[in-house]
Amino acid sequence: MKIPFDQDYVLDFLEEILNIPSPTGYTHQIMKRIEAEADALGFHFELTHKGCGIISVPGNDPSRTIGLTAHVDTLGAMVRSIHASGTLRITPVGGYMMNAIENEYCTIHTRDGRLYSGTILTTHPSVHVYSDARDFKRDEANMEIRIDENVRSKEDVQKLGIRTGDFISFDPRAVVLDNGYIKSRHLDDKASVAALFGILESIHRDRWTPVHNLKLIITNYEEIGHGGSYIPPEIDELIAVDMGAMGDDLACTELDVSICAKDSSGPYDYGMVSKFIELAERDNLQHVVDIYPYYGSDASAALRGGNNIKAALIGPGVHASHGMERTHIQAVMNTARLLAAYVTMKD
Repeated sequence: MKIPFDQDYVLDFLEEILNIPSPTGYTHQIMKRIEAEADALGFHFELTHKGCGIISVPGNDPSRTIGLTAHVDTLGAMVRSIHASGTLRITPVGGYMMNAIENEYCTIHTRDGRLYSGTILTTHPSVHVYSDARDFKRDEANMEIRIDENVRSKEDVQKLGIRTGDFISFDPRAVVLDNGYIKSRHLDDKASVAALFGILESIHRDRWTPVHNLKLIITNYEEIGHGGSYIPPEIDELIAVDMGAMGDDLACTELDVSICAKDSSGPYDYGMVSKFIELAERDNLQHVVDIYPYYGSDASAALRGGNNIKAALIGPGVHASHGMERTHIQAVMNTARLLAAYVTMKD
């Protein structure tokens, strides 16, 4: 069956969630938005103890349950300490190159709800002052945040309510272009979350039903490796929906749906991967099959957690992952179409 999708809905929802700060460990605000959208579309939503969202979709045959997982947590940082000069030393949340966040605007989130603007810089930020500014090593010890407040000491910063352990979010700088390209931080993995909500919106609007029960799992600790370590025990198959990487000997582009045959956790289920390839070819969806040696997914975490499941990984191609990322709406929509083809496929 041909499933209708609302591209404008997917784009609008993606742009909205890109602009909600959600570094790993600080996802309560975006999860409230996820819950509100699931409720508006008429689907049951529940939270696990660690704050992961689970959305239930009844199928025609409840004898099996398919899980679809994507994550809303993103890269970010925390305040490691406060320098005597009134700048902040940071500790990273998630894995990224320090030069990928240099000169980026950010927000400091205090425990009592106050927000402060800042900029991430090296401790040698000016070529007019430091002879080694160009070659200065970009590592954690040499990075700091300049707070946009009149602070000159540690005590000044503490008076703002800023403390060690406060979260720091990076400005996403989300831009949706008329030619279909989308550039922003955190497309990993909010582009996939938007694709999943495209499926929910389509089910709600056109009243179609998947063959089997679905559990959409919106995880909140993927960037540090244990987002999908717990999944509902009734799940038989788990599909991690996460970005496809680009570069080196990889075939993926920003227009493709990536079907991952193997990542750092090993090969994915042979039958599921083969079926995704078959469906993509049947429906003429632009796709590639790739291997990601430095990549892990929520499906990897679920398998390592001891869950008795089959697992696969697909998602839209994203350039410059964990940096200034870019994808294309074609890849996002075709990810939704490929997933819809899978969950409406007869056994």
